[in-house]
Amino acid sequence: MSASLLALVIAAVLVGAALQRLSGTGVGLVVAPTLALAMGPGLGVFVTNATTVVSGFLIMLSVLRDVDWKRWLVFAPMAVVGGVPAALLVRELGDGWLNIVIGAVVLLALVMTFSLPRVPHVSGRGLPPVTAAAGMVGGFLNTAAGVAAPAMVIYSKLARWEQRRFAATMQPTFMTMGLVSVGAKLSVGATTVAQLPPLWLFPVIAVAVVGGIGAGTWLSRRVSAEAARTVAIVLAGTGALVALARGLFSLLG
Repeated sequence: MSASLLALVIAAVLVGAALQRLSGTGVGLVVAPTLALAMGPGLGVFVTNATTVVSGFLIMLSVLRDVDWKRWLVFAPMAVVGGVPAALLVRELGDGWLNIVIGAVVLLALVMTFSLPRVPHVSGRGLPPVTAAAGMVGGFLNTAAGVAAPAMVIYSKLARWEQRRFAATMQPTFMTMGLVSVGAKLSVGATTVAQLPPLWLFPVIAVAVVGGIGAGTWLSRRVSAEAARTVAIVLAGTGALVALARGLFSLLG
């Protein structure tokens, strides 16, 4: 691995972890399109999935009291239901199509996260099936593109989920979906051991996640949520557009 690629990976993880600490999401939005461009879409998303395991676990430790474990108990098994077919899809798709999927999902996530209009309120008997569907779709999107945000954000708005509880519950949810994605891809051969980057990269990523969380904690007292959202939109949107363009050019060429 070249020094420039290593620096790019570390920078993406630092920024993504900081944004996730600030708003509850961010690792997938920033890291997935960046690493897809730098390492190839299949391996890039795999490393993103591994990163969300670390970031979700570490941030979860600081927000445990706000986690809604009852909803997580629904999300977790349904992530497997969505993650396995997504891993099979990743195994069959070429790099061009994977880049298009990643770019499109990240752009969709940005629209859903920052400009989704008011949606109907779902409660009572209608909420459990919607919760299960969100977990399944989130698991599929996380495995295919490294970004579960569209499903989770739509669900939070349908359920009128308070932001603090939502952001806290997303940490074990993203950690679980990352584990499902990594396990599913290795199990079906979408990613093989021979394709993995050097093993020393993963401890480096873990250190970068810790650094990003620390930076996000420090910034939370100095940077407005609006500024953090602007940074996320610019970085994630740029990476997604480039990934989408690369995928389209590779298919047309």
